[in-house]
Amino acid sequence: RNMEPYYYQTLSKAEQSSYQAMQAGLQAFAPSFPVPLLENRALTDVFMKLRLDCPQLFYAGTFQYRYYPDSRNAELIPAYLFEKGKLKEHQKALQARVEKLVRPVARCSDEEKLLYIHDFICKNVRYDKLKKQYSHEIIGVLGHGVGVCEGIAKAVKILCDALQIWCIIALAENNPERGVKYRHAWNVVRLDKKYYHLDCTFDLSLGNPEEIRYDYFLLSDKQIFRDHERLVWRVPACEDADRFYYKKKKLSFTKTEEVQKRAAQAVKKGKPLLFHWRGGYMTREIVQEFLRIFKEEAAKKEKFAQVSLNWAQAIVKVRFIEQLPTQELTMEEANEGEKEE
Repeated sequence: RNMEPYYYQTLSKAEQSSYQAMQAGLQAFAPSFPVPLLENRALTDVFMKLRLDCPQLFYAGTFQYRYYPDSRNAELIPAYLFEKGKLKEHQKALQARVEKLVRPVARCSDEEKLLYIHDFICKNVRYDKLKKQYSHEIIGVLGHGVGVCEGIAKAVKILCDALQIWCIIALAENNPERGVKYRHAWNVVRLDKKYYHLDCTFDLSLGNPEEIRYDYFLLSDKQIFRDHERLVWRVPACEDADRFYYKKKKLSFTKTEEVQKRAAQAVKKGKPLLFHWRGGYMTREIVQEFLRIFKEEAAKKEKFAQVSLNWAQAIVKVRFIEQLPTQELTMEEANEGEKEE
C-alpha cells in the first residue's frame, strides 16, 4: 500500500485513471495521447500531482489538450523540454548523477542521509532568480547547480527515493498581501514513523557553502507555519519537534545567562555564535538584552558585535568583528526569491 505515490492515493478513481494515462504517455515520450476527461481544473491538478510524485518526469513542463463534445477522453499534448534523442542522454546523465551522489551515505542512518542531502543542496546549488524553465526540475538542480524551490524540493525527493527515505513535496499557496508572489515548495519526510518538514530552499537563502544553516531542517507544523503559507494540498501532520537541529546540537537556549556564557566563549575563540532561543517569545526586550550582552562581551576583547536574526524561527547569529558594523542588527528574511524584494 505504501508503495503507491502519495498524491496518487489522494485522487478519485477517475483522476487515478487520468494520472496513469498521463504517466504512461509521458514515459513513452508520446507527442500526444488520450486521457480520461475530467472537469476543467482537474486535469491540471492531476498533471501537477503526477509531477510532484515523479520528479523523474522532468522533461514535461506543461501541456495543452483538446476534446470533442461527446468524447469521454481528452487528447493531451505535452510540451517537452527536449527532443527525444537529447532526453535519453539527460535521463542517463541524471541517473548516473543520483547514483553517484547517494553512494557515500548508502549505509548511514536516515537522519544522516537527510543531513547529507540538505548539505549537498546548500553547498552546491544557486537560487535561479531568472526562474528558467529547467530550474523548476531536477535537471536544473542536479545538472546545472541552479534551481528554484520547486526544482530543489524535487531534487531532495529524487535523492530520498534513491536512499529509500519516505519523502513528498509540500506545496503552499502564494499570498500577495504578504508579498509572497509565488507558490512555495519544500519537503515532508518520515523518520521512525514521525513526519517532519524540510525546507532546503529557505536554509539556502540564509547560509552560504562555508556556513550552512539548519533553521528549516526537520521542523514541526507549529515551527514551519510561522513563516510558511497555507498548503495547497494536505500532507501528513508533523507533530514532533524533538529532532530540531539546534536543539539536538545543544544550541537551543532558555536563559540569557547561557547566551552570555556562549557569547564569551565565541569571542575568545574568534568564532561566530549561532543559536536558537526558546526561553519564551522573541520580544523586542529580549533582542535588546541580547544586543547588550553581545556588546559587553565583544568590548572585553576590543571587538564589535554584528547580529542577524531570523525572527520567525527565533535563530540568532552573532559575529565578533574588528570594525564597528554599519548595522548592529540585521533582520534575515528566509525565502530566496519567493518574496518580492
